[in-house]
Amino acid sequence: MRVRILGSAAGGGVPQWNCACAGCVAARRAGIDRTQDGVAVTGDGTAWYLVNASPDLRTQLLSAGDLEPGPGRRDTPIRGVLLTTAELDHTAGLLGLREATRLDLYATGTVLAALPVLPILRRYTDLRVHELPTGAPLALDGGLTVRALVVGTKVPRYADGRPDDAWVCALRIGDERTGRAFVYATCLPAWTEDFDAFLGGADAALLDGTFRTADEPLRAAGLTRTPREMGHLPITDALPRLRRHPGVRVLFGHLNNTNHLASGGAAAGVEVAEDGQELVL
Repeated sequence: MRVRILGSAAGGGVPQWNCACAGCVAARRAGIDRTQDGVAVTGDGTAWYLVNASPDLRTQLLSAGDLEPGPGRRDTPIRGVLLTTAELDHTAGLLGLREATRLDLYATGTVLAALPVLPILRRYTDLRVHELPTGAPLALDGGLTVRALVVGTKVPRYADGRPDDAWVCALRIGDERTGRAFVYATCLPAWTEDFDAFLGGADAALLDGTFRTADEPLRAAGLTRTPREMGHLPITDALPRLRRHPGVRVLFGHLNNTNHLASGGAAAGVEVAEDGQELVL
């Protein structure tokens, strides 16, 4: 199984186009350009699945050679899109896929019911929606399976819905032939026993690196809401829990512009995801 990191930043990317905060200024000076969160996964090198579809998707696909179209004029190795949230930074790129001959979309029932782009996409392509399973894994092309775990209930700002529904999930993608597994959880509000078990035995994971510390929003941006109130577990809170999983290679993504790791900083024991990086499991 191969996992290509398409984007490693939170909403708006790093630097953000309209932001002159210290992090964005530092990123511009260093020539850092992180696009918004998402990965592509394949089990056989031929059939690829996108995990989320950011507003930066076109740029991300053009820079990933394995995702080039062909040999036919409209052939594409992309078999579908797996959504973990309904947030704009994870779904706005779906409109850029409207000219696909067929588009398979996987998400929780809550997310599928909320997405305003689905009626539009149906006018352009053969859209097929699938509800992500939270029990037995769902088989995908290329020998992969996927299983979801609901981890959060944050309702997107544009959406109407109950805050106790399945708005945010983590994914566990497995390779049936090798037994390897990859966990994706870049919007993780809390480390629960269920999530701890979900991560167990995985070979690699891309986890929530939005904020490095609990006081970061207040200290760096003057915000009174805590990371957990915004649906994100700080990296410093996740690190002690990772000691129970020494066999899992953990990278942190979905980096916010307030997080100094996004603009070239470092922290002991933390591996930061990079745009274009590939994991081979």
